[in-house]
Amino acid sequence: MDSAHDDSEKRVDESEFLEMTQQDPAQAKILRQSLEHLASGLGGPALKEMAQEVLSGRMGLREAANVSVYAEEAVQQSTPLAEKWAAMSDSEREELAAEGEHQLQERRKDEEGRAASENRSDAKSRHDGRGWSLY
Repeated sequence: MDSAHDDSEKRVDESEFLEMTQQDPAQAKILRQSLEHLASGLGGPALKEMAQEVLSGRMGLREAANVSVYAEEAVQQSTPLAEKWAAMSDSEREELAAEGEHQLQERRKDEEGRAASENRSDAKSRHDGRGWSLY
């Protein structure tokens, strides 16, 4: 196998996103999804390249933020959003923030439920026959 093929299969470890989101699995998932959207070309070629580099594990997110081409493109892409935010009334901002917080809480519940379900399925049943021996 050549190294280009190895890179295409490599994926960034979840710890990268958990570190960036203060160990919040729901926010880490949103961060990964955002990078996946950018990697599809949603934010233009420079952000596509940046997201692909981060998602492949070839570059950390903090490292990518320090690359001037990526940082300039991120600022350019976010300017219309910042202008829209500035034009909103305080009540509109509060409503949007509450909606976002609600979505995060729902995702956290989903993550916790999924983790609890995985833990239950990994738990050894009393009657599974493992570990039993006549001797």
